[in-house]
Amino acid sequence: MVSQKSPPTQHRNVTHGGSAEAQSTRRKNSKVKTKSQKSKFMNIKTKALTKSLWVFHLSTGSCNNCDIEVLDCLTPRFDVERFGMLLVGSIKHADVLLVTGSGNRKSMERVKRIYEQMPKPCFVVAIGECSLSRGMFIHSYNCPLPIDHVIPVDIYIPGCPPKPEAIIAGVVKLIDKIKK
Repeated sequence: MVSQKSPPTQHRNVTHGGSAEAQSTRRKNSKVKTKSQKSKFMNIKTKALTKSLWVFHLSTGSCNNCDIEVLDCLTPRFDVERFGMLLVGSIKHADVLLVTGSGNRKSMERVKRIYEQMPKPCFVVAIGECSLSRGMFIHSYNCPLPIDHVIPVDIYIPGCPPKPEAIIAGVVKLIDKIKK
């Protein structure tokens, strides 16, 4: 069987669709449509995110008072689920990371690793005096840095331990921050 070679083609510099001005105008208009589509998608995503925040709770060496208050928020008396917050068991499903306790040397490495595993956009809430400023462990050799020096913190909820009303107020501020 003999193959036939096709004759070589000549490449021409041909502009399709009119002048260069018309082409640049079309490119600009297509970019505008893309930006508006992205903003529309972001609005839907933001609205969905504010209606259903999934939370992962991480204790970095606390005395468990803040942990008890976080769990108290989930009871029917305070019912933080009315804001759409749901406690999840895996960091890979979470939108918000709740951090309690003063981070010690070993837990800080794990906090960084857990934060890196979170899907983006993610938010961090530091609960209690220990996670804000190391509390009574400020002069301890084992608690070198506060949490906000290791990972970015979006909302701070002070108190030792903070009341459930303060935690709910922090949740509302987080939702307002996401909307803006």
